[in-house]
Amino acid sequence: MNKALRYALAVVLAGLGLLLGAQQATAAADGPIKLEVAGDGARSVNVLVTWKKDGTPVTDVLAATLFAESPDGRTFGPVALMSAPEGQNLYNPAEPLPDGKWKVTVKATKPSKAQASTTLTSGEVANVPTTAPLTTAKMAERAVATEESASEGLPLAQIGIVGIAVVAAVVLFFVLVRSRRSSGV
Repeated sequence: MNKALRYALAVVLAGLGLLLGAQQATAAADGPIKLEVAGDGARSVNVLVTWKKDGTPVTDVLAATLFAESPDGRTFGPVALMSAPEGQNLYNPAEPLPDGKWKVTVKATKPSKAQASTTLTSGEVANVPTTAPLTTAKMAERAVATEESASEGLPLAQIGIVGIAVVAAVVLFFVLVRSRRSSGV
């Protein structure tokens, strides 16, 4: 392999490596997060975590605690939040909230600092109403809506990486053609 080809290949690979590293760094620190705190109707609290910038789910590790205070002065917590099995960016406290009315505050420190509060009532659910079963048509409708929202647009960084890779491939092609012509092959 001649010197010009090795140089071009090294530049292309270094550029792609830098771009991929920059994309991973920006994906890991996507900015501030938003916490949505709500009761589950019983004795637990649901915390939904999204990126403030675009509302997409936070898939990074979350470090957050819950603290609650009742109007009569009782306190609960701080209790660590744990990932809920129901969703990718849904968290619940490690312990159930005692019965009563509570002002619940959630503080997150990782992947970025955020805080949210709400007032809710905790207690045993006496009569759970039955709901209509989820039909196949409704499940398909939800899947289509989820796919449409997920594919609304490629992030600018991904478009940039693809564009640079195409430009690098074209440059590499022309370097190869030129080197073959100059060597007389």
